Amino acid sequence: MNPHCTPAVRTTRSLLGYGVVAGPLFVVVALAQALTRDGFDLSKHAWSLLANGELGWIQITNFILTGLMTLAAAVGLRRALMSGRGRTWAPLLIAIYGLSVIGAGFFRADPAQGFPDGTPETTTISWHGMLHFMVGGVGFLCLIAACFVLASRFAGDGRHGLAWFSRITGVVFLAGFAGIASGSHGPTTLAFVAAVLTTWAWMTTVSVHLYRTAA
Repeated sequence: MNPHCTPAVRTTRSLLGYGVVAGPLFVVVALAQALTRDGFDLSKHAWSLLANGELGWIQITNFILTGLMTLAAAVGLRRALMSGRGRTWAPLLIAIYGLSVIGAGFFRADPAQGFPDGTPETTTISWHGMLHFMVGGVGFLCLIAACFVLASRFAGDGRHGLAWFSRITGVVFLAGFAGIASGSHGPTTLAFVAAVLTTWAWMTTVSVHLYRTAA
Protein backbone atom coordinates (compact mmCIF):
# COMPACT_ATOMS: atom_id res chain seq x y z
CA MET A 1 0.00 0.00 0.00
CA ASN A 2 1.25 3.48 -0.90
CA PRO A 3 2.05 5.18 2.42
CA HIS A 4 1.33 8.58 0.84
CA CYS A 5 -2.20 7.61 -0.21
CA THR A 6 -3.92 8.50 3.03
CA PRO A 7 -7.70 8.41 3.56
CA ALA A 8 -7.74 12.19 3.04
CA VAL A 9 -5.95 11.85 -0.31
CA ARG A 10 -8.28 9.06 -1.39
CA THR A 11 -11.28 11.23 -0.56
CA THR A 12 -9.85 14.15 -2.52
CA ARG A 13 -9.16 11.93 -5.52
CA SER A 14 -12.63 10.43 -5.36
CA LEU A 15 -14.16 13.89 -5.45
CA LEU A 16 -11.93 14.96 -8.33
CA GLY A 17 -12.92 11.78 -10.14
CA TYR A 18 -16.41 13.23 -10.52
CA GLY A 19 -14.83 16.15 -12.34
CA VAL A 20 -13.17 13.70 -14.73
CA VAL A 21 -16.39 11.95 -15.70
CA ALA A 22 -18.96 14.78 -15.44
CA GLY A 23 -18.21 16.27 -18.86
CA PRO A 24 -18.03 13.03 -20.86
CA LEU A 25 -21.28 11.84 -19.26
CA PHE A 26 -23.12 15.07 -20.04
CA VAL A 27 -21.87 15.21 -23.62
CA VAL A 28 -22.57 11.55 -24.43
CA VAL A 29 -26.10 11.66 -23.01
CA ALA A 30 -26.93 14.97 -24.70
CA LEU A 31 -25.49 13.99 -28.07
CA ALA A 32 -27.22 10.61 -28.02
CA GLN A 33 -30.53 12.42 -27.62
CA ALA A 34 -29.69 15.12 -30.15
CA LEU A 35 -28.92 12.52 -32.80
CA THR A 36 -31.94 10.30 -32.17
CA ARG A 37 -34.86 12.47 -31.10
CA ASP A 38 -37.30 13.39 -33.87
CA GLY A 39 -37.16 16.99 -34.96
CA PHE A 40 -33.98 17.94 -33.12
CA ASP A 41 -31.43 19.80 -35.26
CA LEU A 42 -27.92 20.22 -33.83
CA SER A 43 -27.30 23.25 -36.04
CA LYS A 44 -30.42 24.99 -34.79
CA HIS A 45 -31.51 23.77 -31.37
CA ALA A 46 -29.77 24.31 -28.03
CA TRP A 47 -29.27 21.18 -25.93
CA SER A 48 -31.46 22.68 -23.21
CA LEU A 49 -34.49 22.11 -25.43
CA LEU A 50 -34.01 18.36 -24.97
CA ALA A 51 -35.63 18.76 -21.53
CA ASN A 52 -39.00 19.04 -23.31
CA GLY A 53 -41.29 16.31 -24.59
CA GLU A 54 -41.97 12.79 -23.35
CA LEU A 55 -38.26 12.01 -23.09
CA GLY A 56 -37.39 15.34 -21.52
CA TRP A 57 -36.74 13.65 -18.17
CA ILE A 58 -33.52 12.23 -19.61
CA GLN A 59 -31.96 15.64 -20.16
CA ILE A 60 -33.35 16.96 -16.88
CA THR A 61 -31.66 14.06 -15.08
CA ASN A 62 -28.51 14.69 -17.11
CA PHE A 63 -28.41 18.31 -15.92
CA ILE A 64 -28.98 17.42 -12.26
CA LEU A 65 -26.46 14.55 -12.12
CA THR A 66 -23.81 16.56 -13.97
CA GLY A 67 -24.35 19.50 -11.65
CA LEU A 68 -23.97 17.30 -8.57
CA MET A 69 -20.75 15.81 -9.95
CA THR A 70 -19.44 19.31 -10.67
CA LEU A 71 -20.17 20.30 -7.07
CA ALA A 72 -18.23 17.25 -5.87
CA ALA A 73 -15.33 18.22 -8.14
CA ALA A 74 -15.38 21.75 -6.67
CA VAL A 75 -14.99 20.29 -3.18
CA GLY A 76 -12.14 18.12 -4.45
CA LEU A 77 -10.54 21.17 -6.04
CA ARG A 78 -10.71 23.03 -2.73
CA ARG A 79 -9.05 20.10 -0.95
CA ALA A 80 -6.38 19.68 -3.64
CA LEU A 81 -5.36 23.35 -3.70
CA MET A 82 -3.74 23.35 -0.30
CA SER A 83 -2.61 26.96 -0.49
CA GLY A 84 -1.75 29.71 -2.91
CA ARG A 85 -3.46 31.69 -5.64
CA GLY A 86 -6.99 30.74 -6.56
CA ARG A 87 -7.53 28.35 -3.64
CA THR A 88 -10.70 30.13 -2.52
CA TRP A 89 -12.15 31.57 -5.70
CA ALA A 90 -11.63 28.73 -8.17
CA PRO A 91 -13.59 26.11 -6.17
CA LEU A 92 -16.28 28.66 -5.29
CA LEU A 93 -16.80 29.70 -8.91
CA ILE A 94 -16.95 26.11 -10.10
CA ALA A 95 -19.38 25.25 -7.29
CA ILE A 96 -21.69 28.07 -8.41
CA TYR A 97 -21.48 26.72 -11.95
CA GLY A 98 -22.44 23.26 -10.64
CA LEU A 99 -25.44 24.77 -8.86
CA SER A 100 -26.44 26.52 -12.08
CA VAL A 101 -26.36 23.23 -13.98
CA ILE A 102 -28.66 21.71 -11.35
CA GLY A 103 -30.90 24.78 -11.65
CA ALA A 104 -31.02 24.32 -15.43
CA GLY A 105 -32.53 20.90 -14.78
CA PHE A 106 -35.15 22.14 -12.33
CA PHE A 107 -36.05 25.21 -14.39
CA ARG A 108 -36.80 23.74 -17.79
CA ALA A 109 -36.14 25.69 -20.97
CA ASP A 110 -39.27 26.50 -22.98
CA PRO A 111 -40.11 24.56 -26.16
CA ALA A 112 -39.01 26.68 -29.14
CA GLN A 113 -38.01 26.73 -32.79
CA GLY A 114 -40.24 23.81 -33.73
CA PHE A 115 -38.95 21.43 -31.05
CA PRO A 116 -40.54 19.24 -29.88
CA ASP A 117 -42.49 18.56 -33.07
CA GLY A 118 -45.50 20.82 -33.35
CA THR A 119 -43.97 23.69 -31.38
CA PRO A 120 -44.21 27.09 -33.12
CA GLU A 121 -41.00 28.77 -34.20
CA THR A 122 -41.72 31.67 -31.84
CA THR A 123 -43.08 31.06 -28.34
CA THR A 124 -43.59 33.12 -25.19
CA ILE A 125 -41.10 32.84 -22.33
CA SER A 126 -42.42 31.24 -19.14
CA TRP A 127 -41.18 31.94 -15.62
CA HIS A 128 -39.19 28.69 -15.57
CA GLY A 129 -37.78 29.42 -19.02
CA MET A 130 -36.60 32.82 -17.82
CA LEU A 131 -35.04 31.29 -14.69
CA HIS A 132 -33.33 28.67 -16.88
CA PHE A 133 -31.67 31.43 -18.85
CA MET A 134 -30.79 33.46 -15.75
CA VAL A 135 -29.21 30.64 -13.73
CA GLY A 136 -27.39 29.47 -16.85
CA GLY A 137 -26.00 32.94 -17.46
CA VAL A 138 -24.72 33.27 -13.89
CA GLY A 139 -23.16 29.81 -14.06
CA PHE A 140 -21.50 30.46 -17.40
CA LEU A 141 -19.95 33.71 -16.19
CA CYS A 142 -18.64 31.98 -13.06
CA LEU A 143 -17.14 29.19 -15.14
CA ILE A 144 -15.43 31.69 -17.42
CA ALA A 145 -14.01 33.49 -14.38
CA ALA A 146 -12.81 30.15 -12.96
CA CYS A 147 -10.87 29.51 -16.16
CA PHE A 148 -8.91 32.74 -15.74
CA VAL A 149 -8.41 32.27 -11.99
CA LEU A 150 -6.92 28.83 -12.56
CA ALA A 151 -4.91 30.12 -15.53
CA SER A 152 -3.19 32.53 -13.13
CA ARG A 153 -2.65 29.71 -10.63
CA PHE A 154 -1.16 27.35 -13.20
CA ALA A 155 1.08 30.06 -14.65
CA GLY A 156 2.44 30.76 -11.18
CA ASP A 157 3.11 27.05 -10.70
CA GLY A 158 4.98 26.83 -14.00
CA ARG A 159 2.21 24.77 -15.65
CA HIS A 160 2.19 26.90 -18.78
CA GLY A 161 0.32 24.39 -20.93
CA LEU A 162 -2.56 24.23 -18.46
CA ALA A 163 -2.45 28.00 -18.05
CA TRP A 164 -2.88 28.58 -21.78
CA PHE A 165 -5.55 25.89 -22.06
CA SER A 166 -7.45 27.65 -19.27
CA ARG A 167 -7.18 31.06 -20.92
CA ILE A 168 -8.23 29.73 -24.32
CA THR A 169 -11.16 27.89 -22.77
CA GLY A 170 -12.33 31.04 -21.02
CA VAL A 171 -12.16 33.09 -24.22
CA VAL A 172 -13.83 30.40 -26.35
CA PHE A 173 -16.68 29.90 -23.90
CA LEU A 174 -17.20 33.66 -23.47
CA ALA A 175 -17.46 34.05 -27.25
CA GLY A 176 -19.80 31.06 -27.54
CA PHE A 177 -22.04 32.29 -24.75
CA ALA A 178 -22.18 35.82 -26.21
CA GLY A 179 -23.17 34.36 -29.57
CA ILE A 180 -25.96 32.15 -28.26
CA ALA A 181 -27.24 34.91 -25.96
CA SER A 182 -27.63 37.19 -28.99
CA GLY A 183 -30.47 34.96 -30.20
CA SER A 184 -28.90 34.04 -33.52
CA HIS A 185 -28.81 30.44 -34.75
CA GLY A 186 -27.07 28.25 -37.31
CA PRO A 187 -23.27 28.72 -37.06
CA THR A 188 -23.70 30.41 -33.68
CA THR A 189 -25.42 27.36 -32.22
CA LEU A 190 -22.70 25.05 -33.52
CA ALA A 191 -20.04 27.41 -32.16
CA PHE A 192 -21.66 27.22 -28.74
CA VAL A 193 -21.67 23.41 -28.91
CA ALA A 194 -17.94 23.55 -29.69
CA ALA A 195 -17.44 25.90 -26.72
CA VAL A 196 -19.31 23.49 -24.43
CA LEU A 197 -17.15 20.59 -25.61
CA THR A 198 -14.00 22.65 -25.02
CA THR A 199 -15.11 23.61 -21.52
CA TRP A 200 -15.90 20.05 -20.44
CA ALA A 201 -12.56 18.90 -21.89
CA TRP A 202 -10.89 21.58 -19.77
CA MET A 203 -12.76 20.47 -16.65
CA THR A 204 -11.69 16.87 -17.24
CA THR A 205 -8.06 17.88 -17.87
CA VAL A 206 -7.85 20.02 -14.73
CA SER A 207 -9.44 17.27 -12.62
CA VAL A 208 -7.02 14.66 -13.98
CA HIS A 209 -4.05 16.93 -13.27
CA LEU A 210 -5.13 17.59 -9.69
CA TYR A 211 -6.02 13.91 -9.19
CA ARG A 212 -2.46 12.94 -10.10
CA THR A 213 -0.83 15.61 -7.94
CA ALA A 214 -3.12 15.31 -4.90
CA ALA A 215 -1.14 14.76 -1.72
